[in-house]
Amino acid sequence: MDTIHINCDLGEGGEYDAQLMPHISACNIACGGHAGNLETMRETVELAMEHKVEMGAHPSYPDKDNFGRKSIKISAEELQRSLVAQILSLKQITEAVGGKLIHIKPHGALYSDAVKDEKTAEVIINSILEFEENFFLFVPPKSVISEMAKGKIKVVYEAFADRNYNEDYSLVSRQDPHALIIKKEAVFNHLYTMFHEKKISCASGGKIACNASTFCLHSDTPDSVEILKYLEKELAAENVKIQNT
Repeated sequence: MDTIHINCDLGEGGEYDAQLMPHISACNIACGGHAGNLETMRETVELAMEHKVEMGAHPSYPDKDNFGRKSIKISAEELQRSLVAQILSLKQITEAVGGKLIHIKPHGALYSDAVKDEKTAEVIINSILEFEENFFLFVPPKSVISEMAKGKIKVVYEAFADRNYNEDYSLVSRQDPHALIIKKEAVFNHLYTMFHEKKISCASGGKIACNASTFCLHSDTPDSVEILKYLEKELAAENVKIQNT
């Protein structure tokens, strides 16, 4: 049986974390930038450890007002201080209860900006390099940050099960009504094409190569729990098991 690695952004104030956690391989835990506080971080870490789910930090622009989904004006020095503080907070909480952080995945606009902007990518990379741990970095393929991180940080390529793509590997803007894939059957088809055929079906109708080894389903996608359970069932029918479940 093949295995597939599914990750989910959690600890963001959503009400379904406990229902999603048993069905995923890894969680990206909000650590105070766009969402989350010491209490929610601790709760999410304990939940992940209960279900033996890989844990990673999900740092963001320090902008809770916009949920980290808008680019903000901030100096490189201030952004690096914020990212290091976010990761450190979660790292300390995780280690205090006997756990370990495995990876880093930037959130929202920070993630998107690092796809194309060298300065943003450099700040993220430098922030991670302040830690002695050899964290994995979840990044999209064909991105500036993935190229700049090579030889410095272990890169894991990620693709999104519930987002539509343009043919340049960028995600369709959330301002577009077709940005999200919300029907469970469509999410499965999109995911399975990426996993099995190694192709991303784009909003234009074309297909581009996909070398992702982890796939994200957003916890705030409508009916995310139902979608994830459906994915688990349909993948099993194709002799594919979600890693760790």
